[in-house]
Amino acid sequence: MVDLSGQHDKIRNEIDSAINQILNTTAFIKGPDVAAFESELAEYLQVKHVIGCANGTDALQLALMALDLPEGAEVITPDFTFVATAEVVRLLKLTPVLVDVDPNTFNLDIAKLKLAISDKTRVIIPVHLFGQCANMNLIMDIAKEHDLFVIEDNAQALGSDYNFQGKNVKAGTIGHIGCTSFFPSKNLGAAGDAGALFTNDDVLADKIKSIANHGQGDQYFYREIGVNSRMDTLQAAILRIKLRHLASYNEARQAAAAAYDAAFSNNPHLQIPTRAAGSTHIFHQYTLKVKNGKRDTLGKYLDEHKVPNKVYYPCPIHVHKPYAESCRFDVSQLSVSLQLSEEVISLPMHTELSEEQLSFITNTVNNFFNH
Repeated sequence: MVDLSGQHDKIRNEIDSAINQILNTTAFIKGPDVAAFESELAEYLQVKHVIGCANGTDALQLALMALDLPEGAEVITPDFTFVATAEVVRLLKLTPVLVDVDPNTFNLDIAKLKLAISDKTRVIIPVHLFGQCANMNLIMDIAKEHDLFVIEDNAQALGSDYNFQGKNVKAGTIGHIGCTSFFPSKNLGAAGDAGALFTNDDVLADKIKSIANHGQGDQYFYREIGVNSRMDTLQAAILRIKLRHLASYNEARQAAAAAYDAAFSNNPHLQIPTRAAGSTHIFHQYTLKVKNGKRDTLGKYLDEHKVPNKVYYPCPIHVHKPYAESCRFDVSQLSVSLQLSEEVISLPMHTELSEEQLSFITNTVNNFFNH
């Protein structure tokens, strides 16, 4: 699914040099590369503040902690996504409200989002799934109307552009806080766990920095309850190098997606990914919808023919026992999430896909429907 070795081989000398420098200086925690990476990413995103942390899940938790929400407050998030969004909400004794997604873009269904708002709603967490933005123009209008916070889960769309109110901006910089993950397989991936938050709000930025460092203000003086969630210097140094290549990494993914599209566009059994209006798609995943109930047999066929494949996600969040018992949702309003969990399949997507590999993958997929 991902060829990290091939990607790293091209920049291995730079990475080795950066790692050796840190080993020599022993600046393992809060070394200069952390602040440098935060500054460089802020410049890339054109956002005032970037705060590094230990991972993308921590980023979501830190964002929610910074908002000082009352226990039981409701947080709206998609039902069809990775579990982290609902997980951190429950960890903080808040109530996840699970909302269905658009059947084509896989992002929050705006009409159902509106229906889910109650007098307890405090936050919307749109997830920019698989590499393109949710409808942030409408989401921010809804948030303003109801006086809600917006936390963007941008773990899968770092580098995507979105036309917000007539101006192109980067995904993750539109809401009150943006969050991302640098899990190794991401478009901008570390060599381990790391994450970050973005905001243009000086007060929120200061609070997030404090919470991520045990709630500390001045050294050994604590102004609030915090956690220990720091980006280590080794990861920051590697991310600094890879950030310089992010545009070309995203372009390589888009080129691979275009090759997949060309191969599958005339296959009546498949629906290729829809591009959302106003957003570029940077293809963290290339996800097909398989018609006529053939997804699982296609997956087995691909396994037999040594083509990597994955289902993101085999169950909506509300199906899992801990969330079935603790989230607010209306099953009758989650039909798309349930249907997608039975139809979607993702193919290999990374920066090193060759024409030969793409041809082998696409021919194997199409052969399944022809045999």
